[in-house]
Amino acid sequence: MKNVKKAYRKYSIIFWTVFALGLLAVSSMFYLIAEGKLGEMPSFKQLENPESLLASEVISRDQVSIGRYFRENRSFVTYEQLPDNLVKALLATEDVRFYDHSGIDLRGLLRVLKGVITGDSSSGGGSTLSQQLAKMLFPRNGMDSKLDLVLRKFKEWVIAVKLEKSYTKEEIIAMYLNKYDFLNLAVGVKSAARIYFNTVPDSLRTEQSAMLVGMAKNSALFNPVRRPELTKERRNVVLAQMYRYGYLTKAAKDSLSALPMELEFTREDFKEGLAPYFREYLRITMGAGKPDRSKYASWQTTKYREDSVAWETNPLYGWCKKNFKPDGSNYDLYEDGLRIFTTIDSRMQQYAEEAVTEHLSLDLQPSFNRHLKSLKHPPFSDDMSDEGVEHLLNLSMRQSERYRVLRVQGKKAKEIDEIFNKKVEMSVFSWKGDIDTIMSPMDSIQYYLSYLRSSMMAMDIQSGQVRAYVGGPDYRHFMYDMVLGGKRQVGSTVKPFLYTLAMQNGLSPCTKVPNVRQQFILGDGTVWEAKNSGKSDYDGKMVTLKWGLANSVNQISAWVMKQFNPQSVVDVMKKMGIYSYIDPVPSMFLGTSDISLYEMVGAYGTFGNKGVYTQPYFVTRIEDKYGNVIATFRPERHDAIDDKTAYLMINLLQGVVNNGTATRLRWHKVYGGIEGPIAGKTGTTQNHSDGWFMGVTPQLVAGVWTGGDLRSIRFDNIRYGQGANMALPIWGRFMKKVYADESLEYTPDSEFEKPMNFIMNLDCDEQEDAGEKPASFEDFF
Repeated sequence: MKNVKKAYRKYSIIFWTVFALGLLAVSSMFYLIAEGKLGEMPSFKQLENPESLLASEVISRDQVSIGRYFRENRSFVTYEQLPDNLVKALLATEDVRFYDHSGIDLRGLLRVLKGVITGDSSSGGGSTLSQQLAKMLFPRNGMDSKLDLVLRKFKEWVIAVKLEKSYTKEEIIAMYLNKYDFLNLAVGVKSAARIYFNTVPDSLRTEQSAMLVGMAKNSALFNPVRRPELTKERRNVVLAQMYRYGYLTKAAKDSLSALPMELEFTREDFKEGLAPYFREYLRITMGAGKPDRSKYASWQTTKYREDSVAWETNPLYGWCKKNFKPDGSNYDLYEDGLRIFTTIDSRMQQYAEEAVTEHLSLDLQPSFNRHLKSLKHPPFSDDMSDEGVEHLLNLSMRQSERYRVLRVQGKKAKEIDEIFNKKVEMSVFSWKGDIDTIMSPMDSIQYYLSYLRSSMMAMDIQSGQVRAYVGGPDYRHFMYDMVLGGKRQVGSTVKPFLYTLAMQNGLSPCTKVPNVRQQFILGDGTVWEAKNSGKSDYDGKMVTLKWGLANSVNQISAWVMKQFNPQSVVDVMKKMGIYSYIDPVPSMFLGTSDISLYEMVGAYGTFGNKGVYTQPYFVTRIEDKYGNVIATFRPERHDAIDDKTAYLMINLLQGVVNNGTATRLRWHKVYGGIEGPIAGKTGTTQNHSDGWFMGVTPQLVAGVWTGGDLRSIRFDNIRYGQGANMALPIWGRFMKKVYADESLEYTPDSEFEKPMNFIMNLDCDEQEDAGEKPASFEDFF
């Protein structure tokens, strides 16, 4: 008996010694891990503020999210924004004892240990939500050995306990759902709700929440886009867990489990969605650095000058480089969770994009396709030589992204030519949907050149806020932005600036002038004559300026130009917001200078805004990820012309719509029949290469450009190539949609406001009937 007691005491001492040493070893290991002695551990500051890359969000004027910039497509939500069914699904499936532990669930660990001993894989995992969050927030890469894996697990336990001390249970749940990657560029539950169901988190239905929670087990495996049936099975497991723990009745579980997977999947792609050209402009502009001349090509002198001016005068240009966070670093558009509130109206943007698509796809491109069949080298006009066609195709090749990549790879010219002329499988654009085909890259260049392009911008006249911005027909295939990125000759849309000079100097819309040939002696002694585009019954007669502008008669514009000088017209244009270079020559009233659509819309807005130029602008404010306003924006304004001149010009431009080249806005059955006052001007450049229409209402100004990628890609006749056919229909389609939407404040009932004490009679026919002598130039000089 004595020996038994002695043996018992001996083994007891050994047991408790081993136990104490084991406990000391474990405690020491946890201490060393917590102190970072066994590998880097997050600091207290990191635990209090774990790094979380948040997507910056672009928000429309009517509070619609129209896009994001991100490295990780994550948007933040608070616990209060989470639906109750989502929280219950998460707890029932991942950590039902979440509110009963402090980061480590000992009961769960024992359950896992039992499962390992008995071989029961259904016993579940032992990681708590806090541990899973620790793993997501502070991943430890490069740990491949078993010892590393064990150490990582212990580190996650320590971090989980620290997280529990730093945050409330609700904050941990929100952090988990904000951090988890739900695949398909959906990081966080807010992105996932939008991408998979086109909704917001607090509107998620129970079965939708169950699907997202089911993905948390392994999103790559339970991918609803690629494996819908498997994901549905996993969703039903989550529903069963909710029933098991009393969050659902059996009847609710059974009915929800029987529902099909109803996704409304929207792929997050910067090339798709609403306003892609605008979003890209915003991204480039906000992220721009101070212009460095060495980084511009030799032929980009004008671009460098304009960017330099923008850097100094436009607060949005280079905003991320000019502004700093509290820690002194620059804002990052891709990870700082900025909220950029824009002037774009999502409804009007949609109408503008639809108007461009409808006109190009249904009317203009079919007409152009018929024209292409008659050409020798389609899509190039027949006045191009074989050598000229080859030169333009080679130039287009060298400007392509494929060519740039091949050059970077060190390919020689001969190798590049062979690659561009080898047929390969590709998908190409068509208005009926993308087409899978086989063609060479060079053939694809020629194919894409055969499509006409169009751009449109609409601005609120009084505020200067841009409501719609369409840079081209389809951003996926035609990425060049023709609102601000490109400039083209503006044709007769430049004539109102010349007429503005006339109105400023005492002429009126009813002033009569001779419709006769006008010649100019140029500086080199040669003679240039402005010719009309066709014959008229009014040739050689006295006509009013209103009639001359309404019918875009070149001889009348030439007569006005003779009374002044080209530089005076340039000065007027500069005051009205045109910053592109204008060559001060007599022929400038034909619109031979290249100007952007952005400039033209701003300038025409001056007519409707009583002579006040308001620079079009795009962003009203920027908030940081906490909702603090960190920047506000206001447009630049100045008096450009007096209000009387502006009103006279509105009257002249109304004549274009009511009795001139834009009358189809009143009578056309598809894009016409628009009521209310409209002032506008069509524009057609030489050889019908560019078609323009600028339209002004008392509340809105909008402009449209249409043409080929190159000037040699065009209609061969003015019937199809004029601005009234190429561009005006888009404006008409857009305005009809805007006026039909009663949720918008824009209506045809508003009127252009007369200046105070304005008594001039602008009814030229009424003047003649009353026997009044129409004002002439000599009456004022």
